[in-house]
Amino acid sequence: MTCAVRESGGGWRCAGVRWPREVPELGWSRGGDRRVSVLAYGAGLGFRAVGERHCVGARGNACPLGAVVPGRSTGGRCAECARLDRAHSVAADTMADDPRTYRVYLAWFGPGMVKVGITGEERGAARLREQGAVAFSWLGRGPLMAARRTEEVLRAALGVPDRIPYAKKRAVRGQLPGPEERAGAVAELYARAAALEGRGWPESLERLPLEVVDQVGVFGLDRAPDADADADADADADPAPGRSVRESAPAPVRAVRELVDGGVVAGRLVAAAGPDLHLAVADGGVVVLDTRLITGWDLTSVTRAAEVTEATGSDVRVPLIDIGGGGVQGGLF
Repeated sequence: MTCAVRESGGGWRCAGVRWPREVPELGWSRGGDRRVSVLAYGAGLGFRAVGERHCVGARGNACPLGAVVPGRSTGGRCAECARLDRAHSVAADTMADDPRTYRVYLAWFGPGMVKVGITGEERGAARLREQGAVAFSWLGRGPLMAARRTEEVLRAALGVPDRIPYAKKRAVRGQLPGPEERAGAVAELYARAAALEGRGWPESLERLPLEVVDQVGVFGLDRAPDADADADADADADPAPGRSVRESAPAPVRAVRELVDGGVVAGRLVAAAGPDLHLAVADGGVVVLDTRLITGWDLTSVTRAAEVTEATGSDVRVPLIDIGGGGVQGGLF
């Protein structure tokens, strides 16, 4: 089975990974048209980047300049489109009269990595999947400004950051503790946050009960990415209760730094978290592709990944970096 990658030449460009449900999707855009390709763990995924990378525009509108943007940019936008996109986001605090209900969440990404955030209630847990939150619980619900105020109070009182870099998230993703420890970390954070109710917590925010949601299974992080898709049935079995993710799935050690014209990425999708796709490649390792790096590129399908491997000794021919170490691997792989 192979995940679909649309052929270039028709004006379709990848918009990155989306999580409207508990399966990842690749979004595609062409002008005002939108399409998706649903991804499946265990399926092959391969593409070749063609030409130059162009700005993805802002708020569903194409970049009027058709600007070329750097390959390493995770935003994929020129300066003007980035400004317009930010100006209309909830994070910019320019939507004080937004009538929708918002939820405050407590998210855990790994040992020592927690954050407080808000998301529109109608979106459910999509925002948590987009961020790659390994486990989370809702804390409260209410109007936008009440949710925003609670978020600020908790950040200051609990000493948690408003952002956690994706590089840090992926560095610990292959070494996660077992489910009990993950749930315990979220419960501890919830107890600390709930203790602040009445001390700067707006009355219009309704507190929600603790309910830890663990997303390791959703992300496929409990799968063992055997190179042979026909390996015995135990390969994809869930880890035993209390068993760490590290024991059941090899940790990825390399990540794509950027795409280049003619660069190839091909492998078997074994996991996904937030914008990251974990691809098992020819040497038996796992390479992480941050799909924010592929937006704005024209991509062509690589349907015969076996031939790519046979010709080059690897499924990946783009610059890579070491996860956690920060070192750049020399040349193209």
